[in-house]
Amino acid sequence: MGAIRDVLVPVHKEGYPFIGIFAVVTLILFSLSTSLGWIGLIGTAWCIYFFRDPDRFAPEGEGTVVSPADGIVCMIDEAAPPAELDMGADPLQRVCIFMNVFNCHVNRTPAAGTIDRIEYRPGKFLNASLDKASEQNERNAYRLTMEDGQQIAFVQIAGLVARRIVWHVVEGQKMLPGERFGLIRFGSRVDVYLPKGSDVKVRLGQTMIAGETVLGMLASASVEEGAPRLTVIDGDSTADE
Repeated sequence: MGAIRDVLVPVHKEGYPFIGIFAVVTLILFSLSTSLGWIGLIGTAWCIYFFRDPDRFAPEGEGTVVSPADGIVCMIDEAAPPAELDMGADPLQRVCIFMNVFNCHVNRTPAAGTIDRIEYRPGKFLNASLDKASEQNERNAYRLTMEDGQQIAFVQIAGLVARRIVWHVVEGQKMLPGERFGLIRFGSRVDVYLPKGSDVKVRLGQTMIAGETVLGMLASASVEEGAPRLTVIDGDSTADE
């Protein structure tokens, strides 16, 4: 089993029912037509690829904020965090990451801290790349409080195709950078709201890797000498190398 996992990227448990459905449909299609069966097989392969859940190596360092999602930076601006998180109405630096149906959709915590607020809001399913999607679409918002009291908000936003936001954390749970907290099925977006004075380190159109790409640095960050240590995010656990 270990050798198989070394060769094949693990699949998130949320994907097993969908992969099973695709596989059954593929068998039915093969019974009708070989050509249709191959189409079904391609669809099954895509479903497995969509729900891939690779291990990631999160850079450690004081004040480092990593990307919570794979995808493309579609917006960098200032906006008030979701009102339901009670973080005030002042605009904060916001980085929006759009995930298409070929990106890995497992989402990861942007920094170390305690998730002390989780608020789900139902809504529409507009194209997630639109600015108004942050207000009108179905979303799940998180408030992460770090040891120094600074807070980061990050929000899973459903998209045109996405129909379910999934999360595996609870309020009061302590998290490490790059640790899995959920996913969104079939195309979506994740927004990150940084504390005042933070330094955004990404640009529009940049490709992001969840748990690895440095999205920004907090204002209190101190530059340390040498290369940052790495935290290996393996399964549901974390370990320092």
